[in-house]
Amino acid sequence: MKNTQTSTQSTGAADRKYDGFTDEERDAMKERAQELKTTARRGSRAAKADAEGDVLAKIAEMPEADRVLAERLHAIVKASAPGLSPKLWYGMPAYARDGKVVCFFQSAQKFKSRYATLGFSDQAGLDDGAMWPTAYALTELTAADEARIGALVEKAAG
Repeated sequence: MKNTQTSTQSTGAADRKYDGFTDEERDAMKERAQELKTTARRGSRAAKADAEGDVLAKIAEMPEADRVLAERLHAIVKASAPGLSPKLWYGMPAYARDGKVVCFFQSAQKFKSRYATLGFSDQAGLDDGAMWPTAYALTELTAADEARIGALVEKAAG
């Protein structure tokens, strides 16, 4: 039997076109570029002082459900790991040690997700064997959740 398929016919997944970054991803990259410019313009001492204000302003812009979670997480991080410095990272609240992000909050609205996320970078000291979680989905915070987050942040900052 002859193969009659021509080179112009679709052969499935291999022929699908990649459209690149989503609008949300492009917006996050633009925000990150602006954050870097702002930090360079302010200088390191002034940037550190203004960074918490920037984080609080960004949190205040969030839709209510995300804002409530972000405000609570901000308070937990400040109490559990006072050595971490708040900063914006890709337009989201983050907390850094020596300029390197340790943990961050990602609102559900930012990437049109059904839940917000608390994430930890490779700078966080959360290693536990050969596999461990680096991000947690958040829909609400109970007292037990807040205690667990406080312990994770404290360990990550250590």
